[in-house]
Amino acid sequence: MTDNRPLVVVADHVVRDHLRRLAAAVGCELRYADDLSTARSAWAEAPLVLLDTVAGAGGLPRRSDVVLVRAQAPTQEEWRAAVSLGVDSVALLPADEEAVVTALADVVERPSARAGRVVAVVGGRGGAGASVLAASVAITAARSGEAALLVDCDALGGGVDLVLGTESDEGLRWPDLTMSAGRVSMTELDAALPTRRRGRGRLSVLSCDRVGAGPSDVAAAAVVDAGRRAGRTVVCDLPRYPDRASVEVLHRADLVVLVVPADVRGCVAAACVRRRLSDHTTRLEAVVRGRPSGYLSEADIADAVGVPVLAWVGQENAVGRVLDRGSFRPTRRLARAARTVLAALA
Repeated sequence: MTDNRPLVVVADHVVRDHLRRLAAAVGCELRYADDLSTARSAWAEAPLVLLDTVAGAGGLPRRSDVVLVRAQAPTQEEWRAAVSLGVDSVALLPADEEAVVTALADVVERPSARAGRVVAVVGGRGGAGASVLAASVAITAARSGEAALLVDCDALGGGVDLVLGTESDEGLRWPDLTMSAGRVSMTELDAALPTRRRGRGRLSVLSCDRVGAGPSDVAAAAVVDAGRRAGRTVVCDLPRYPDRASVEVLHRADLVVLVVPADVRGCVAAACVRRRLSDHTTRLEAVVRGRPSGYLSEADIADAVGVPVLAWVGQENAVGRVLDRGSFRPTRRLARAARTVLAALA
């Protein structure tokens, strides 16, 4: 069997102990060698090599995924020798801990061959229906056969699990989630979060709760990154006023959807939200909700809000009653808008 442990060839005991702690934080078991001459048998098969010197590397073949990990920067001569061996980066501890943690975590959970996608949904006004649209997009993605992750980032929204009718499902909510490092694996999240089959796919939900705090910026970034690495469609329900957690999501989003009520006040409010969002993202599009009035055209709304209109969802009087019954399923109009949002991510 192939030994999938990273190979550590580090003589500096302080650096070695530091690596051991970082590896433990992401659940990565390490394989040690005293020097490069004794590491020859494991050199080619190791998924990652961490070393602090290239002394004794004569005859070793050049390979990828080699990181020089040291307490002090290498000299020019040491760097030239390291490059000839395949080293393409240097991590100076403790300053470059994050880079080392990322490399180790990628061994534990290899990134998916399928590129993950991230969409953020924001209401242009209170009651615009952002949470309903976010839930519809996530459910539609799962029904198409994907694995989707719905992330609730609005601590004052009452919990997106109430939209789905899954508030009684077992699993963690944001107040219950603790992270020992600024990175988490999707495997760990799948084991901890409420998850249901939806059509041909599955949907995992990380909701805020009725009490307790919402996500921190570090936690929000870690969860979204985990979903993207795992090839998930990540749908994030954000508050109208971007807090630190929302800003991290906005920086990662491939598309930000602003939900705009189809009336004058809704357009004015959405324009105010759009100006705040524009400080953190460049890809903004609108989904309009409500019955066309005859006074506001799609072009009028796009001009008033300052973003193009991606889709228009007509009046959905039955949605409120369905939500109160705790049995939400996207209506035909919502599902159509959700498919348009997902197509825009491609």
